Amino acid sequence: MQIHVVQQGETLWAISRQYGVTVTQIVTANELENANRLVVGLALVIPTPHRTHTVRPGETLWMIAERYGITVQAIIRANRIADPARISPGTVLIIPFPKPVIDVNAYTITPGEEGARQIREVGRYLTYSSPFPYIMREDGGLNAINDTPIIQASFSERVAPILCISNFTPRDPGSRLAHTILSSTEIQDRLLTNIINIIKTKGYRGLNVDFENVYPQDRELYNQFLERAVERLHPAGYFVSTALAPKTSGEQKGLLYEAHDYPAHGRIVDFVVLMTYEWGYRLGPPQAISPLNQIRRVLDYAVSVIPRNKIFMGFQIYARDWLLPHVQGQQAETFSPQEAVLRAIRYGAAIQYDPVAQSPFFRYTDAQGRNHEVWFEDARSAQAKFDTAKDYGLRGISYWVLGYRYPQNWLLLEDNFSIRKLI
Repeated sequence: MQIHVVQQGETLWAISRQYGVTVTQIVTANELENANRLVVGLALVIPTPHRTHTVRPGETLWMIAERYGITVQAIIRANRIADPARISPGTVLIIPFPKPVIDVNAYTITPGEEGARQIREVGRYLTYSSPFPYIMREDGGLNAINDTPIIQASFSERVAPILCISNFTPRDPGSRLAHTILSSTEIQDRLLTNIINIIKTKGYRGLNVDFENVYPQDRELYNQFLERAVERLHPAGYFVSTALAPKTSGEQKGLLYEAHDYPAHGRIVDFVVLMTYEWGYRLGPPQAISPLNQIRRVLDYAVSVIPRNKIFMGFQIYARDWLLPHVQGQQAETFSPQEAVLRAIRYGAAIQYDPVAQSPFFRYTDAQGRNHEVWFEDARSAQAKFDTAKDYGLRGISYWVLGYRYPQNWLLLEDNFSIRKLI
């Protein structure tokens, strides 16, 4: 893939001629609704030609992979081969260039069949799926979600499902609940027994613990709970992971941060998901949701105390639209990056790009005369994040959250990485 930023007066026909591809290829890759309507600053992914190999008599995929220094799985993925044993002479195969191998996780907050559809839609790009969440109770029980269709869809896509547990809801930050559980080994034992039973019954492959807003004084109790979790789950063959607030130092103050002990989590659990998003909070002022300069500050600290092969960088895949002037507590609208592009086109708003945050944004005036500011993700910001994951040598990327159209992301993800499959 290449990225092209639309300039004043350009047409898709002219852009297609420049790169030697068809207008249809560009429209399809970017899911454009109208090939004749562009806007200045729109970042387009341009599908460029691959190198190819014509299968000779007697050749196998293994022989072809050896010749080009790539894996058989890379060829299978690039060509969507259903039966690797049946490759006929004369078949023209796309030969992808060698790419780093990473793990990719994606959370979904949509239960049932709709959540399953989301997994099937992007499952080829995922290592793990994380239906979110089972809410913990004070007695060590868990409030279940309708996750069976999601788990079934995950296995059909060779995606390993992760059981996610959490202590907070939109109505309750969960601090007192966390204290109640972390203060009692008896409650923790019941909780861990329930976790293991659900994992076994449902077919989950591991656990993701998302304790948020934990009182600072409960920091060591949280670490001890994780040690108990590992002691119970590892012998049964299950991994343990955690979700961590985006810290930039071990001394960072605040309810979100202080009880999240990066060195301890790095030592105890199998991997961590850094929640490197939500700077552009829906109730706060307009700004980039996942500014890369802030993400790099978090990563600089994280890699100093956590092994790099245990770190997932969080990546939000939604956009936000704030009314201007911003009023404290006024809620921004959340929608897909694709909808952000459509709004820019609809209102004829030139898309700008913040070189520090590495994020696109634009402003427009609606039919009621109200001013808006929109921050979102595009091909440039996705590529910048993928380059960052490579620069830091991270284990992988974790998406929050499925359900938002962002076709450029998935094309570029596959263009940059080989995605590890565990099942």
